[in-house]
Amino acid sequence: MMTTSNSHKTLVIAEKPSVAQDLVRALTPLAGKFDKHDEHYENERYLVTSAVGHLVEIAAPESHEVKRGKWSFAHLPVIPPQFDLRPIEKTKSRLNAVVKLAKRKDVTALINACDAGREGELIFRLIEQYAGGAKGLGKPVQRLWLQSMTPQAIRDGFGALRSDAQMRPLADAARSRSEADWLVGINGTRALTAFNSRDGGFFLTTVGRVQTPTLAVVVEREEKIRAFKSRDYWELHASFDAQAGSYPGKWFDPGFKKPAGDAADAELKADRLWNAAAAEAIAAAVRGQPAQVSEESKPSTQACGLLYDLTSLQREANGRFGFSAKTTLSLAQSLYEKHKALTYPRTDSRALPEDYLSTVQQTVAMLAASHLSHLAPHARTALDQGYIRPSKRVFDNSKVSDHFAIIPTLQAPSGLSEAEQKLYDLVARRFLAVFFPPAEFQLTTRISTVHLAAASHAFKTEGKVLLKPGWMAVYGKEAADEADGAQAGDKGQHLVPVQPGETVQTAEAAVKALQTRPPARYNEATLLGAMEGAGKLLDDEELRSAMADKGLGTPATRAAIIEGLLSENYLLREGREIIPTAKAFQLMTLLRGLQVQELCKPELTGQWEHKLALMERGQLSRADFMRQIADLTERMVRQAKEYDRDSVPGDYATLRTLCPNCGGVVRENYRRYACTGPGAAEGATEAAAESGQGCGFSFGKSPAGRTFELAEAEALLRDRRIGPLQGFRSKAGWPFVAELALAFDAEGQNWKLEFDFGDDKKAEGSGELADFSAAEPLGPCPKCASPVYAHGSQYVCSHAVPSTLQAEPNCDFKSGAVILQQVIEPAQMSKLLHSGKTDLLQRFVSNKTRRAFKAYLVWDAAAGKVGFEFEPRPAGKTAARKPAAAKPTPAAKAEPGTAAVPAKAAAAAKGTRAVKPAAARKTTVRKSAVRNSTGSAN
Repeated sequence: MMTTSNSHKTLVIAEKPSVAQDLVRALTPLAGKFDKHDEHYENERYLVTSAVGHLVEIAAPESHEVKRGKWSFAHLPVIPPQFDLRPIEKTKSRLNAVVKLAKRKDVTALINACDAGREGELIFRLIEQYAGGAKGLGKPVQRLWLQSMTPQAIRDGFGALRSDAQMRPLADAARSRSEADWLVGINGTRALTAFNSRDGGFFLTTVGRVQTPTLAVVVEREEKIRAFKSRDYWELHASFDAQAGSYPGKWFDPGFKKPAGDAADAELKADRLWNAAAAEAIAAAVRGQPAQVSEESKPSTQACGLLYDLTSLQREANGRFGFSAKTTLSLAQSLYEKHKALTYPRTDSRALPEDYLSTVQQTVAMLAASHLSHLAPHARTALDQGYIRPSKRVFDNSKVSDHFAIIPTLQAPSGLSEAEQKLYDLVARRFLAVFFPPAEFQLTTRISTVHLAAASHAFKTEGKVLLKPGWMAVYGKEAADEADGAQAGDKGQHLVPVQPGETVQTAEAAVKALQTRPPARYNEATLLGAMEGAGKLLDDEELRSAMADKGLGTPATRAAIIEGLLSENYLLREGREIIPTAKAFQLMTLLRGLQVQELCKPELTGQWEHKLALMERGQLSRADFMRQIADLTERMVRQAKEYDRDSVPGDYATLRTLCPNCGGVVRENYRRYACTGPGAAEGATEAAAESGQGCGFSFGKSPAGRTFELAEAEALLRDRRIGPLQGFRSKAGWPFVAELALAFDAEGQNWKLEFDFGDDKKAEGSGELADFSAAEPLGPCPKCASPVYAHGSQYVCSHAVPSTLQAEPNCDFKSGAVILQQVIEPAQMSKLLHSGKTDLLQRFVSNKTRRAFKAYLVWDAAAGKVGFEFEPRPAGKTAARKPAAAKPTPAAKAEPGTAAVPAKAAAAAKGTRAVKPAAARKTTVRKSAVRNSTGSAN
C-alpha cells in the first residue's frame, strides 16, 4: 500500500460519491478516521473525492470549430491536430472541486479509483489532463482496480495498486474510442447535413457509430414488413373423445423436415397445409373415425433467469409495465441514488463477485425482516432452507465487468412511488428467485393417428404439468398462471388421461383458414435485445468475438440512443411499437447511395472493438488507429462532397393524386416529388422525376428540414394544404410549427409550396369574406358571446373578421391554433371558451430559454386576453429562480458518436406573457427565411 509522510497526501478519485464513501469506510481501520468536507473526505494520509460520471468532454480547438450556420463542405473534414477539453456544464462545480484538490501542494500523488474498465479510465484521464493544463500536473498516478466493493476487497486493492505504465494501453484505447466517435459523428453529421441542405434551408442529418446502425436495424425490419406478401394457409384442428373426457389435437406431417439454406422458405411448417381443398378433404375423411394413441412423458426443469443487468431489466420492465428504456433507467437511478435501495444500475454484468456471499445473506435477511409482506416469506424460506450458497451461476468474477449485477442493497426501501415500487419488486424477486431450486414439470406429447385406407393422419397434443414450483413460488400466482394456466390447444394445457392401448374417436375436425404474417415491429424491449446482440450476427469470427457481450452501445447509453433517434424524428412510438419515419428511410437511402454503408452496420463497432482490444494488449499503436479513423472520416466526407449524380438511387413511390397543373403522374425522387408527365405511372424513371420531365411541377420532400411522410405528401397534393405540422427548422436551426399550402403562382404559371403562418391581416385587406355557414362553432366568444370558429391558423370570433354575415369587424377576439410550438386542439379551445380554462398542456417551448414547459390556457377577463396559468408549486418550497437563458450544448458527445445541435436563443416573441401576435406572413420554401411561427397566447 502507498505510504506518505504527514506533509504529503494522496488524492483518491472515485467515479461516484457512493464509491468514495465505500473507500473511506474500508480505509478507516488502516489509515485512521476521515473528516467529511463538502466535496471530499480527508485524513492525514488520504484525500478521497469523486466525480459524478464524466466531468470533462473532448472538443475541437476553437480554430477548427465551425458554427452550425456554416456547416458546408468548405469546412470539412474537421480533423484537429489535438483535442481540447471542456467542462460538462451541469457538473462544472464538481469538476472545479476535484481540480482544486488535485492542485493542492500537499497532494503529491493520485490514485485512479474510477470503475474498472475503459470508461472509468477515460473519466480519470480527462480530469487529470484538464487539471494539469498544458504543463501537466506532474504527479505520479496509480490505479485501484476493483471488481468487488466489500471492505476486504477494497483493502486488498489498495495493497496491489497498478502502475501508470501498466494502465497506459487501456488509457490509449479509451481516448481513441472517444476521439474516433467524435470524428465520425461530427464529420458524418456535418457532411450529410451539408449534402441535404444544398437546396437551401437547414436539414439536420445526424449520424453516429451507434445510433445509425441501430436505426438501420429498425429500417431493415420495416422494409421486410413492407415487402412481405401474405400467403394463405390452413390448419386442421380435431377433438378426440377418450374414456376420461375429450382433448384437442392439431394435424401435422410426421415426415416434415425444416428447410435449410439461405433460400429456404421459412414459412413452411409441419402443421401447415397450403391447399384448402386438401385440408377440407382430410377433415371430412377423419371425422368420426377411430384413432390410435401413442404418448411420451418426461420430466423437465426450468431454472430462474439470471440476475438483471441494465438491458435485461429495461427489456423486462418494458414487456411487463410498458416502461420505456429511459424511464426504467431513471427509476433505477432514483432507487440507487435517492433511496439507496438498489446497487449501481448502469451495468452489463449479470453475476456477482465471488466474495459477495455474506453480503447477499445479509441482504436476504433484511428482506426477511422487512415490511415487504410479498417478499419477506420467500426471503425467510431461502434462509431456512439454506438456498443461499456459492454457485458459479450467480457468483463468478470472470462474468463481472466494471460493475456487478443489479440487486437490492441492505437498505429496506420506503416512500417509493408506484413505479419505483414496481421496479424494486422486479429486481428483488429475481434476486431471491435466482437462489431457489428449478421449477419441475411433467411434459407430455400425445400423437393421435387416424389410419385410413388411403393414408394415415397424425394429430399432436402437448401438455405441461407443474410438479414443483421451485423459484416460481417467489412470483406466486403470476408464475403459476404462466406455467399452469394454458387454454385448451396450448402447449401448457392439462390433458385428460388415456389408458394404454385405448382407441379414441375423432369427434370433430375443423379447418382453420389463416395467413402468414410479416415480422413483428420492434418495441423497446426487442430493440434493446437487438442492440445487445448485434455482434452475434457478424460473419467474421474475429469481429464477432470482439463484440461478444458488447453489442451496439453500452447498457448506460442504449436508452439515450433510442431517445435521441425519437427526438430527431428518425423514429416514432405508436403504442408500444417503434416505427421508422420517412426521414429514417431517406438517411438509409443516402448512405447506401453514397456508399458509406459502414455507418449502417455493426461491423464498424466490431472492427473498432477488435482494434481497441489489440491496443489494450499493446499490439496496435494509438497513432495507427487514429490514422485509420482519419482515413475513414476523409473518405466519408469525400463521398458526400463529390457525389455528382442528379439523384440518389432508391426505392421510390408514385403518388395516387395527379399533378394539379397538367394531370400528369407525380413521382418521388431523393429530394422532391415531381411531375413526370401524363401516363408515366408505369416506367417513369428516377432521372425523369429528378429532371422534372412533364410540366415542371414539383415540391421538396423536406421543406425546412422536415421530411414528408408518404401519406402527408399525398394529402398535401390532394387537399392543397396540410398542417399545422411540427418539426420544421429555420435556417438558424430552430424548430417551428406551420401549415403548408400549394398555391398557384401566376407569374410562373405553376403551383408552388408555401409556408402558411396564417396571414389574416393580408386576407382581410384582400376583401375576401369568411364564410362560417358550414363551420362548427367551438363556443361563445368571451368578449361578445358570438360564436368562435377555427379560421386559418387562428380561432376567431365570427365578428372579428369580415364575413358573409358582417363585413365590418366589431370584436377583436382571436387566439392562435399554435402557441409556442404547442398545437391547441379545437377541443381544448372549446373547453377554454365554455369553462375559461384548458387542460394542462404539455408542449409549450419558451422563446427566451428554449425550455419546454407545461401550462393551462385561461381567459383573463381583466386583461381581455388569453394567458397562461401554471401548476401551483408544492407547499413549503421556495420560488424557483428565474431560469437563465439556455447555453449552447456540445456539438457532439463522446459516446455514442452522434452530433448534437448547439443551442442559441430564438428569434423574439415575448416569452410567455399574454400579448397579441404580430401579423404573420407567408414565405416560399426556397427564397425566404423561415420565421419562428410561435407567438403568445392571445
